[in-house]
Amino acid sequence: MNISSHYKLKHFIPWTRSKIYKMLLLSIIPTLLFYFLDWKWLAIPWVPVALLGTATAFISGFKNTQTYNRTWEARQVYGAIINSSRAFGIMVKDFIRSEDKILEKQLHQEVIYRHFAWLTALRFQLREIKSWENVKTKSYNREYLQYYNVPEWESSLNEELAEFLSEEELQYILSTKNRATQIISSQSSQLKKLNEENKISDYNYVALENQLKELYDQQGKCERLKNFPYPRQFSSINLYFTNALCLLMPLGFIGEFSKMTEKFGDNIIWLAIPFSVLLGWVFLVLEQIGESTENPFEGNANDIPITQISRNIEIDLREMLGEKDLPPAIVAQNNILM
Repeated sequence: MNISSHYKLKHFIPWTRSKIYKMLLLSIIPTLLFYFLDWKWLAIPWVPVALLGTATAFISGFKNTQTYNRTWEARQVYGAIINSSRAFGIMVKDFIRSEDKILEKQLHQEVIYRHFAWLTALRFQLREIKSWENVKTKSYNREYLQYYNVPEWESSLNEELAEFLSEEELQYILSTKNRATQIISSQSSQLKKLNEENKISDYNYVALENQLKELYDQQGKCERLKNFPYPRQFSSINLYFTNALCLLMPLGFIGEFSKMTEKFGDNIIWLAIPFSVLLGWVFLVLEQIGESTENPFEGNANDIPITQISRNIEIDLREMLGEKDLPPAIVAQNNILM
């Protein structure tokens, strides 16, 4: 997530420069052929270009609206995880009781640390790369990775979970496929055991189990956004329409400027190049922006900052436990927060 007022041009132009090169190529070649070889048939009427441009603008607007909705839904889900985690923290602290205060404190720490393990496993799962995600397949996205780090790609899940789980539980969790799901299952098993030992009353046990259900619901919503891509048919037609428009646009501009040669001379035709590059760049960048917004957990600069949110939750809950040695908050790199 970019937390500055806007993307800097020194970052944005290089990120989109391949679109500028593409439009330069598509506009220079027909202009040269029209000017030097007198290929007059390259000049086409503007009406079909305008009609295609209208359709492309509509499809691009639709795609960008829908991909923004996916990102906003992901942020809402993580907002719910924040609230559910805080509620779970105070419930654990107030509902789990023992006459042995040292044991009571150990139990609070064990359950809340397991919750940290769930947050960690979930964010590692969400940062796994899917075949339709493009943060590592598109050259401009790979190049932009120089401005920030994705913590889940640079650290080990094993090492991070080891801080929160016993060795036996860690080995069991690592042997499972959906680690986040199994961590909550282990959490439920311990709560059941504490209820049987009368360390949690029946009423409070039900409330805590409901809180685990809430966490499962939020995890399920994250998994849906992660595993169900923006429909490929809409993504494809936007790509095809935009490219068709960028191919025809220089020919349309040549047609328009060729009508002015008697008044302004033959050189007026060269204006087809800058106008095509500028307008084509706008449409191609709209397509690229939509593409970079459709997967809110893939690890690009527009992601939901799940690492920072998880760390903030950890800090809040550690303070509930009375800890003073807190981990540092995640800070932005080049205004990008992960």
